Amino acid sequence: MVAGCNVGFTEGVFADAVRPHWSGGGARPIRWSAWYPTDDAVWEAATMQAADAAGDSVLAPTFRPLPLCRDARLAGRAGALPLVLLSHGTGGTVAGLGWLAHRLAARGLVVAGVDHHGNTAREAYRPEGFLCWWERAGDLTRLADHLLADPRFAGGIDAARLHVAGFSLGGHAALALLGGITEMPRFLGWAAGRPFGRGPREFPDLADRIVPLLAESPAFRASWQRQSLCFRDPRICSALVMAPAPTVRGFTPESLEAIGVPVLLTVGGADREAPGEAGAGWLHGLIPASRLVPLGADVGHYVFLGECTPEACRAEPAICIDAPGIDRAAIHARVAALALDLFAPSGS
Repeated sequence: MVAGCNVGFTEGVFADAVRPHWSGGGARPIRWSAWYPTDDAVWEAATMQAADAAGDSVLAPTFRPLPLCRDARLAGRAGALPLVLLSHGTGGTVAGLGWLAHRLAARGLVVAGVDHHGNTAREAYRPEGFLCWWERAGDLTRLADHLLADPRFAGGIDAARLHVAGFSLGGHAALALLGGITEMPRFLGWAAGRPFGRGPREFPDLADRIVPLLAESPAFRASWQRQSLCFRDPRICSALVMAPAPTVRGFTPESLEAIGVPVLLTVGGADREAPGEAGAGWLHGLIPASRLVPLGADVGHYVFLGECTPEACRAEPAICIDAPGIDRAAIHARVAALALDLFAPSGS
């Protein structure tokens, strides 16, 4: 028997028939993972081991596995539970935010996120996925629809208490769900001459890919034409935006000023990938119901990823090792407490 685990985990994939695969062949895949409270108390050791093994493959080898019960039943509660939608950073996976998902699920929330097509380590990177940020918001809306209809969750999720949390580029998705409108020329003009103006490390020539893709890819061309649509999901009640990427400078100020739900912004003072003045601080000056929580002068960008295995610390020190004196687990606990207060305040 295995005791002490009250968090279930499941995953799946479905097709969004409205949008194409970046290759142009077939529909856009929505690959998702979900963490949730469970009352299942009887399990074999093999079940727990399978969940831990998922941390080495499905959930990502970089991060320390957390105790999970794979495909357990959603806990029976007096009333439906809030749902928090997650969006990962550039080129990452939703597993990188498993530390937040696990903590929230252990406190009675359902948490689910998408590995965004073309922009996730779960599949081959594609420049289209790194350019068309607005498609991420659609992924999260489709996921919410899917879970609300899924027999495993139907009736257990409160459709009136949907929230969103995003890290780095995921912060762009979170704000798009609140009504942020993207204008790519606005971002390209602002980013010109800045270190991140050309593209991320996965595609350092990303800006040069736009014109060829417009000429060659119908899927990219169709998405590019959608960039300034409103992807607001009126069901979203609040947002946690962690170290928002500089891409947020592509939002129109008017659309940000119109956001009327609570937004919690948090960033470290040593963040070089998403400096506070370029993202979180700028957003705080425009979003009326926003709160900015700095995390300390020596806190970097990747503190918002999970705690790494020793092997990953050796292989990927840039994303796994923080500055001296920075306790990643302590910061995770602090941010999770802020998130819990935002998404499920006492008495709600």
